[in-house]
Amino acid sequence: MAGGAGHRGGRDLHRLVGVTEAGRFALLPRLGIDPPVGTLVHRALDVAITAAEVRTPGSVAALDAGCGRVSALRTFRPRIARLVGADIHQPSTALPHLDEFAVVDLCASPDGFPERSFDVVLSSFTLEHFADPTSALSNVRRWMRPGGTLVITTVNRRHPFVAAYLGLPDGPRRRLQPLVKATAADAHPLVGACNDPGAIRAALESAGFTDIRLTTVGHLARAWGRRWPTFAAGLLGDLLTGAMPSRRSTIVAVARVPGDGAA
Repeated sequence: MAGGAGHRGGRDLHRLVGVTEAGRFALLPRLGIDPPVGTLVHRALDVAITAAEVRTPGSVAALDAGCGRVSALRTFRPRIARLVGADIHQPSTALPHLDEFAVVDLCASPDGFPERSFDVVLSSFTLEHFADPTSALSNVRRWMRPGGTLVITTVNRRHPFVAAYLGLPDGPRRRLQPLVKATAADAHPLVGACNDPGAIRAALESAGFTDIRLTTVGHLARAWGRRWPTFAAGLLGDLLTGAMPSRRSTIVAVARVPGDGAA
């Protein structure tokens, strides 16, 4: 049976060559690279918004902190009364799914939003760009309502490929980024100051979050999958760390703000 499984895996790997991006991604679950980050984020946001609907029916407010052109919160628009985006600079294109956009330095603007403004906050692959992630998380915590939920996705420095990428000098890394990013607009400076499970947990606890849950998943093949050579490198990275949860490439963190009256 083991030999048969190996034979099928070999056929799957062979089929990855030359197929479309969607076709390659469709085969990843058969290679054990599952679930996708997007699935975990969708589940976490659904639970968070459901809880917010109980606390503040009809007035759920959400923040996409460090928002890009696409947001996982967009799927939940019918359930969100107010959706705000924030980033350190104006977006390059219109973001019609947002009700508001604010230019806010998450690390240095504690008064960027009033206290207790949001039930749900999403930080999607932004933590690795923060110069002062501890301050950024403290600011986000200040802007959240009691019982609110923060959902974070970020890279894991404990993965050898991620560590090598973050450790590159600025020049070579800037030249490499366009090869693994969808567009040049997605290539931002990287810091990686708070990018392993232990550091993220400690920073969240320091900011006052509770009920912290961390999940690691292999995501390099999907993140780098637009071109065959980078997809192959990402697939190798995911397979190498599949049996080592603490070293998988991507971290999904979910944390809660204590409710009113909580210790």
